[in-house]
Amino acid sequence: MAGANADDIGNQAGGWTVTWQGSSGDIIPGTTILDGIEQNSSHVTYSADASAPMSGDDVGIVVIGEKPYAEGVGDVGNGHTLNLSDADKANIDKVCSAIRTCVVLDVAGRPQIVTDQLSQMDAFVMSWLPGSEGAGVADVLFGKRPFTGRLPVTWPRSEAQEPINIGDRDYKPLFPYGYGLRTRGHHHHHHH
Repeated sequence: MAGANADDIGNQAGGWTVTWQGSSGDIIPGTTILDGIEQNSSHVTYSADASAPMSGDDVGIVVIGEKPYAEGVGDVGNGHTLNLSDADKANIDKVCSAIRTCVVLDVAGRPQIVTDQLSQMDAFVMSWLPGSEGAGVADVLFGKRPFTGRLPVTWPRSEAQEPINIGDRDYKPLFPYGYGLRTRGHHHHHHH
């Protein structure tokens, strides 16, 4: 596992938490996504910058995303962007080129631009802001709960495509409004 957002409950919670803008770090009780995955697997290696050795690993999980913000502080422009950080892009490149099965989770309050990275991934899961319940993200990854989510917004291909909405004359998003994976839940754990 790689990525700062894998083990940061403050980033999972976003803005409007303990403070108006929210903050990174251990600010509320709960489970991070890393905690949730460690509850399901005894063989987890984690480094924020993907520096941990990866040889022999079956699955790479990269957790990308944003730091907390609220209201205008998150507005695109003024140095704020929907594009991935250089660190997030580097982690995707490193893990997805080293491990055959590569899953990318995005912890953010809005779509980010992942168009150029998508071909490197075997799966991309928008995890939104799970707050204190990072274990809930692990539950769907390990098949304990089904994937049922539907995009409540249109997912853009590029920042230049914004604003994009269903019904637009030239509607060619990366993922359309209402898109989502449907899986069946399992009552017990299956190894795939």
